[in-house]
Parts: sequence; C-alpha cells; structure tokens
Amino acid sequence: MNLMLVFQQGDPVLIGVFLVLVLMSIVTWTIIIWKVVVFWKLRREDRAARDSIWASDSLNQAVSNSNQYAAAPSVKLMRASLESYHHYRSDKGSAMAASLPFNDYLTSRIRHHMSGILSQFDQGLTPLASIGATAPFIGLFGTVWGIYHALINISNTGQMSIAAVAGPIGEALVATAAGLFVAIPAVLAYNALVRKNKVVAQDLDHFAHDLYVQLLNNKE
Repeated sequence: MNLMLVFQQGDPVLIGVFLVLVLMSIVTWTIIIWKVVVFWKLRREDRAARDSIWASDSLNQAVSNSNQYAAAPSVKLMRASLESYHHYRSDKGSAMAASLPFNDYLTSRIRHHMSGILSQFDQGLTPLASIGATAPFIGLFGTVWGIYHALINISNTGQMSIAAVAGPIGEALVATAAGLFVAIPAVLAYNALVRKNKVVAQDLDHFAHDLYVQLLNNKE
C-alpha cells in the first residue's frame, strides 16, 4: 500500500495521527541509539575504572588513577563517598551528622550517592514507556476516524461496492498497524533498558559494599 495516499487523500485528523506516530518513532529510535551508546561507553569505562581502583595501593592513589574515568559510576561513587568521609572526620560536620555513628553515617551517604548516580540511567525511560503505552491507541483512533470518514464519504456518494469500501477502510486500518509498529520497539527497548539498569545497580551495590569496608578501615 502506498502510504503517500494517506497524506494525499486523508483528512487532517488522519494525517495528524500519522505525523504524531512518525514523531514518536523518531523519538523512540533516537532514545534507543543514545542509550545503547551511553550504556556501552559507561560500562566499558566502569570496568576499567574498577580495575584501576582495586589495583591501587591506597584510596588517594585510587582517586589519582581513576581521573581518566571521571564519568564512570564507580568513580563518581568513590569520590562522593570520600568527600562524605572527610567531611565527617573534619570539624565541619553538622551536629546531626556528628550525632550518628560513623558506620551509619557512611552507609546513609553511600546510599544517597548511589541513588543520585543511578538516576541518570533512568533518563529516556519515561518517553519510551509513554510511547509504548499510547502509540497503539493513537493508531486505533486513526483507524476509527478513518473508517468513519470513509463511510461518510461512501454515504454521500452513494457507492456501496466492495471496491469503494475496501480502499478507504484499508487505508484507515494502516493507522493501527503503524501504531503497533511504533509501540513494539518502544516496549522492547524499555524492558531491555530497565533490565540493564538493574544490572548496573547490582554492580554498583557490590562496589559500594567493598568501598564501605575500605573506608571503615581506612587509616589515611
């Protein structure tokens, strides 16, 4: 079927539906490509950063060795946790922080820093979820409107042959297919990215536990 007929012969509502679906598809694939590139880069840098950190003789050396991996989640967590560590050990700690045992304070700060770091991986998930949920209904709306519009035209012309009915209704049904075509990649990408986020969270949690032990026993 020539989709250009929809834009040539369709009414503004049906054309608007297809334009919205095209825009949704562009947004979906843009997010997918962007997230795949970001995940691949960050995971590669994070693995290299952890190898560099655990190969260091001290935490201060680990900070120096990880300068080239500043964007890696593990490096961000280590630096933020070290700042909290030094803040507690100095005289600048607030009264509320000083009232907590060091291990409890360190645990709460590491968890806080982890939440902030992991939140960056949620970027783009909301548009994907929204597109995956709404695209089929937008396509269905286009189909219903197209069928209604086709039947009105047939009623006005008085032509009730199969040829007169099949063409306009067939074009209207393409809107539902287009909605599914847009929604399926969005849903699959959303599920895959959520799974990757969980893997990143688990890896960072393991690193956080090891870092917590190192900070508790740090003598620097």
